[in-house]
Amino acid sequence: MYQAIGVVELKSLAKGVEACDTALKSAGVRLVVAHPTCPGKYEIIVTGAIADVTAAMDVVKSRFGDAIIDCSVMGRIDPAVITALFGTQVAERKGSVGIIETFSGSSAIKAADIAVKTAHVALYDLRISRGMGGKGMVIITGDVGDVSAAVEAGAAHATMEGLLNTTSVIAAPHPELWEQR
Repeated sequence: MYQAIGVVELKSLAKGVEACDTALKSAGVRLVVAHPTCPGKYEIIVTGAIADVTAAMDVVKSRFGDAIIDCSVMGRIDPAVITALFGTQVAERKGSVGIIETFSGSSAIKAADIAVKTAHVALYDLRISRGMGGKGMVIITGDVGDVSAAVEAGAAHATMEGLLNTTSVIAAPHPELWEQR
């Protein structure tokens, strides 16, 4: 269904709408979502074959480079990430909790993908951009060793991109914490 996704965040709403149109016209991609986010950003997520998604993101980068905050192409994305992205995952309320907080939605999606591919963890929540000042947040659950390894791996990518805000691992969360989703 989703071979690859491309995510681009722009610092201009007007340029964001224009960039979305450009991406859709430049290659055989389908729009997943395009919308304004906090604070005055515009986020676009497209899907398709990796070559098409890459071509669309390359065109957007070449035409709107000055307005781009973050841009990423992700191939072979884990299905759990797509499910979480649309908020339809079944959240496991057990084990340890790991959190990765990034300065962009794109980096959070990539961190989530890396985290779930690194260790035996469940993706509890994935929030991007809206209502968070444009940040991204990944929450995973599982055994503390797996959660720690997954958080470290996911955070490493965001660190390399200069987009990691912080991480946290809670070995034994209080039962009421699970109600704060």
